[in-house]
Amino acid sequence: MMYEENCSAECTCRSREFFWSWNRNLKYEIKYKPSYSMLVVKLEPNECITAESGALTYMTPNIDVETRRREKSILGSIGLKLMGRQSFWVNDYTAQQNLGEVAFVSAPVGDIETLEVNQKKGYIIQSSSYIASTQSVDLDIKWQGFTKGLFGQGLFMIKVSGDGTLFINTFGAIDKHRLESSQTLVVDNFHLVAFSDTCDYKVKKFGGLKSTLLGGEGLVTEIRGPGDVFIQTKNLREFVEWLWTLLEPRVRSRAR
Repeated sequence: MMYEENCSAECTCRSREFFWSWNRNLKYEIKYKPSYSMLVVKLEPNECITAESGALTYMTPNIDVETRRREKSILGSIGLKLMGRQSFWVNDYTAQQNLGEVAFVSAPVGDIETLEVNQKKGYIIQSSSYIASTQSVDLDIKWQGFTKGLFGQGLFMIKVSGDGTLFINTFGAIDKHRLESSQTLVVDNFHLVAFSDTCDYKVKKFGGLKSTLLGGEGLVTEIRGPGDVFIQTKNLREFVEWLWTLLEPRVRSRAR
């Protein structure tokens, strides 16, 4: 069930299955929340949205697609690919002549969240969580504020600023925490999705050396408010390791 309303603010829906929303004149729908979310965007003629390469599910024939590097510098692009394990290409989808529709999903089975970005509200997001954004949202992949100590964990963060709408995806459901200036939260790095740029943070080892080596945690981030913290309920690394426990016996039996 859907309904329309002439407003610029986000419109809520009477249906739990999906909703239409108008925000900053962008019309979009997030279907099948929270486990198998898909982002559907309706574009007016000449309206454009940018999405991660490989995220496309379907589009109408009147959508024009242009592929470009997220970074003007090829070295910066390769750096994102190596550290974030993610494509450094993005696609710009523009509706031609008539109303168009385009849909996006992410590889992990999880949710999609909408974040509004403005001059007073930016975010730090995990690069693998990016799915799409409006043209006025800036993704700074050269930002080095979060990379110290994280090489080898495959984690690379992006600083998001500008003025527009950002869509992020998670592995599992999204757990949102609102921190006041006096509150602190310690988050496992493989569960950390995003947090407000108003937060202070510190990356550190989990417990002592014994806990780091044997406890299965590694590095965590201590985040202090004020701001919002977004956490994913599932850990992709642990999921892959669990799958390997099922696949390894078969791989070994076939190798003999």
